[in-house]
Amino acid sequence: MHERGWWSIVALSGALAVIAGAFAAHALQGQLSPRLLVAFETGVRYQMWHTLAMLGVLAWRAAQPLRGQLLVLSLWAIGVLLFSGSLYLMALAGLRNLGLITPLGGVLMIGGWLALAVCVLRHKNS
Repeated sequence: MHERGWWSIVALSGALAVIAGAFAAHALQGQLSPRLLVAFETGVRYQMWHTLAMLGVLAWRAAQPLRGQLLVLSLWAIGVLLFSGSLYLMALAGLRNLGLITPLGGVLMIGGWLALAVCVLRHKNS
């Protein structure tokens, strides 16, 4: 994927995280059980933090493209989609069988952090 595509994904993810957070704060209060509201808010929190992390890697990549950065971005993007997306669907649509997807998204996000560590350790300062 071209850089422009990654910037678009990150911008969309950030916007959706803010929308989801506002939705949770204003429309979901009293509509969901406390447990489901916490699950939804957890999805928002992880989406926003990983969006900010992707923004950082994209900025780093713009200044210094390195092998491994695209893997980090891919793992985080897919991880957020699975982790946060499954929490949103479980809370809003009651799809409880998506609970198996949530940990897979978490594993992908962890994999992204580990891939970032490898990318940094492999890089030799010029």
